[in-house]
Amino acid sequence: MKLKDMTIDELWDLFPITFVDSNTKFKNIYLEEEQNLKSLLGNFVKRINHIGSTSIKNIKTKPIIDILIEIDFDNKSVVKEILLNNNYLLMNEDTNKISFNKGYTINGYADKVFHIHIKKYGDCDELYFRDYLNDNIDKSKEYEKLKLELYNKYKPNRDLYTKGKTQFVKKIVSFAKEKYKDRY
Repeated sequence: MKLKDMTIDELWDLFPITFVDSNTKFKNIYLEEEQNLKSLLGNFVKRINHIGSTSIKNIKTKPIIDILIEIDFDNKSVVKEILLNNNYLLMNEDTNKISFNKGYTINGYADKVFHIHIKKYGDCDELYFRDYLNDNIDKSKEYEKLKLELYNKYKPNRDLYTKGKTQFVKKIVSFAKEKYKDRY
């Protein structure tokens, strides 16, 4: 059986949401993968950043490294093909974003797991969110609490867990853009 042939419930069972403490190893894992992606994508990369909870200090996180790669979206089909030809799994594609995963196997998670978010250069709300939470420990702890509550409420449903964070994320991004202005 292949991952693409599994039901959503089977996938949720195989890839449960788990939380671990914040750890400096996440930065090193990110940096290794950043170099790999830069070597694969070369000049197509306009900007690449570590995002998601593993990039936020002092909160519990899923042990999955999220990476935002901003590109000139005229090149999205070339970038997509390069990643597909290098063992990244296409998870979602729409007019504004392409998402890939790496580290999901038929036997569960690999040692290193990545979510790759390909977006148009300048579409980087995730950077504002990351920076604001790293600068405001009270808000990062509030986010951690929300994530744990959503996990307990919706496990194993990742979609409802993710949807439950949306309002908080939008609020923080709005604060961050006001505070940091045109940082990105």
